[in-house]
Formats: sequence, structure tokens, C-alpha cells
Amino acid sequence: MHSSVREIRNRLLSLLVRAFVFVLFISLFFFLFIMIYFFASQNSPVSPPFTSTLQGYYMGRGSWDGIAPVFDSIDELNSLSVVLLDQDQHVVLDRDPGSVSKVGSIYKIRPKDLALTLEANGERIGWLVITSLSLTTRINFARAIILPVGVISFLLAFFLIVVAALLVRRFVNPLADVIYAAREVTNGKLSTRIPSEGPQDMRSLSESFNEMASSLERNDRERRDMLADIAHELRTPLSVIRGRLEGIVDGIYTADGGQVSLALEQTYLLERLVDDLRLLTLAETRQLHFEKRPVDLAQLIEHSIEMFSAEAREKNISLSLEQGSGDFTMELDAQRTEQVIGNLIGNALRYTPEGSNIWLSLEWASDSVCLSVNDDGAGVPNEDLPFLFDRFWRKEKSRTRSSGGTGLGLAITKQLVEAQGGTIEAQNLPEGGLQIKVLLKG
Repeated sequence: MHSSVREIRNRLLSLLVRAFVFVLFISLFFFLFIMIYFFASQNSPVSPPFTSTLQGYYMGRGSWDGIAPVFDSIDELNSLSVVLLDQDQHVVLDRDPGSVSKVGSIYKIRPKDLALTLEANGERIGWLVITSLSLTTRINFARAIILPVGVISFLLAFFLIVVAALLVRRFVNPLADVIYAAREVTNGKLSTRIPSEGPQDMRSLSESFNEMASSLERNDRERRDMLADIAHELRTPLSVIRGRLEGIVDGIYTADGGQVSLALEQTYLLERLVDDLRLLTLAETRQLHFEKRPVDLAQLIEHSIEMFSAEAREKNISLSLEQGSGDFTMELDAQRTEQVIGNLIGNALRYTPEGSNIWLSLEWASDSVCLSVNDDGAGVPNEDLPFLFDRFWRKEKSRTRSSGGTGLGLAITKQLVEAQGGTIEAQNLPEGGLQIKVLLKG
């Protein structure tokens, strides 16, 4: 369902608010649980602030001697009935009006007492026992704990509000833009882009989305162009076949071998075009099966040169191999590699004028074997080099199909090379002519 950016932002903001409310209720529940446990238990799960004062005094003196003035200065203890015990439960100080205990005597902690453990350096140094646990006393005592907790909670709530505002600005708004743009792309608007803003992760997300959208738009454009090219390529031979057959039926042409041969020639061209399209599709989708085994690349090139030697002689073109030193046996698919070499030689013969030279060179380059097919023809304009391996691209747009091939040879070659872990590139030679270089990992 289509949604505007404002609606998406409102939903994300609502989700963020619900998350904060949930955390708030969890915190409140935990706080209430602690308070209920405090009122129901004789041992406090938390220590009030004044216990730190008592523990600090002991750590400074090493004993409870002279604690009375410090004890009396703590306002929270003046309203409570308390007894201070040492680590052996001997009475150190008694501020319980109803107590009959004496300083130095052992005090037994009763079930109704609230005993606060006092510790220093991880060891128990005594107890602070609150003997009067009326509801009012408990509330007064709890207030000493609740007040600092309340202040901290208020500051934490304020901090959460600030964090929420920053999250809305730095995360919610950019994320809403991404969601909206994704829905626009889903609806077919591939030109949709989003601004790169927010923190680094959000900017990376925006940039990745824009790259994805650009890739989808480019692929869609290439798909439409390819369909148009295929329709154009199929139209010519079909028109020739249809024209010849209709001419024979209408009596314009005689049904002799010559007319049938022309129609049959076009069916061969159609078959080759369909086979090339199928092969290219399988190679691009990595569904083409490769049977790799040790192959002598030099011997494979010589065999390919021999296959094209007759065509080269007809055009008075010199076709040769310049082989470097070393063993050129590699793990390759012999059939697909021979197809690569054949496509490169055939392409060079097709576009090189009569009386020219075509030479192949084979040598080791670091950990790769470099195979290059060179000619001394007119070369290719530099602005056209990036399109040399595209489907249906021809150096001369007006070239006829009979002289220009199917327009898929170099595109198939590129896919066959890359599928075997190699790379292919084209460049113009400084002295003139074109060089197509293939690198295959050894």
C-alpha cells in the first residue's frame, strides 16, 4: 500500500514512543518490586546514603571509636530507633529508647528488625539495625532512598527525551525516506533517489540504496534495449525468408534451388543468432557448464589459427602466433577456450582490411597467462572501446548483418573468459590497430 513520507515518519515515531513507554513501564515495575520487597523484608535490598558515611568513618579510623558525634550529625538517623553493631554483633551505639541493651553486649537481630550490613574493602564491619519498623518509620526511611533515585530518574527521563529527539532527526527521518523510496522503486519508479544524510551508517544505507536503484534502472534499460535489438536482429532474416516464400507462392520467383537456398541461408543465420543468444544468457547467469582439464593453450591457439588460415589467405591477411618461453598448460575448458580464441580471430578477420597482419602473442605475465590478438587495421575510436563487448554493438552502425556477424561474438567471449576466472580488455595499439588482451590465471 502506498504511503507518504509523513505517514511513514509518524509510524516510526509512534514505534519509537511505544518503545520508550515500554522501557518506562518496565523500570516502574522494577522500582515497585524493589519497594514492595523493601517493605516486606527485614533486610534492605539497597543501602541508604548515610551507610556510606558510617562505612567511610570506619575505613578512616579502623574502628568504631568516637562514632557518636558523627552518628548524631546524620539527620536521617535522628528520627529512627537504631542500634549500631560491630562485626561480632556487639553493641557499639544504642539510639533505641526502648532498648535494654548495653554497649559491648551482644545484640540478637530480631525478625522485626531491619538490618543494614556495613562493609569496608569487601569485608563486613558491622550492622546498622533499625528496631522500630512502623509504617511511618518505613516511609521516612524509604524517602531517604527514593529521593536520590527520583532525581536520577528525572534526569534520566530528560536525557531520554533528548535522545528521542536526536533519534527522530538523525535516524527516523532518513529511515522514512529509505522506506518511501523502496516502495517507489517497487512500484516501478526506478529513477527514485534519496538524499545522503544522517550518521555514517544511515548515509551508507542511502548511498547503497541509490547504487541499487541506479543498477536496477540500468539493468531495466539494458533489458529493454536488448529486447529491441533482438527484435531488430530477427526481423531482417525473417523478412527475407517471408519475402522469398511469398514470391514463390505468388509466382514471382521460381521454386528452384537458388531461391530456396537464399531462404535456407537466412534460417541458418536465425539458428546461429538464437544459439548465440542462448549461450550468452547461460554464460551471464553462470548456468553454463565448464569441464576443466589440463589444456595446452599454445596447441589450442595453433589449431584455431589453422582453422582460419583459409579465410585469411582469401583476404591476403597474415595470421601468426608469437609464443613466449615456458609451459602454457592450464586448467581450462578446451571447447569454451577454443570458442574464445575463434571469436577473437574471426572478429579480427572481419574488420581488418585485405593485406593486413593479425598476430597472436602468448606469454606469462606474473601468475597469469596473457593472450593477445593484435591487428594493424584502423582500430576502434577511443570513445567506442567501452562498448566493444556489449551485445549487438558494431563499429559501423550501418554495417549489414552478412558482414557484421550476429553482434554477440565479443559479448559471449567476455562472459566465457570471466566465467573461467579471467579478464579481457581492448585497447588501440600506438602504431595503429586493435589489441584484445585476455588474462587467464595460471
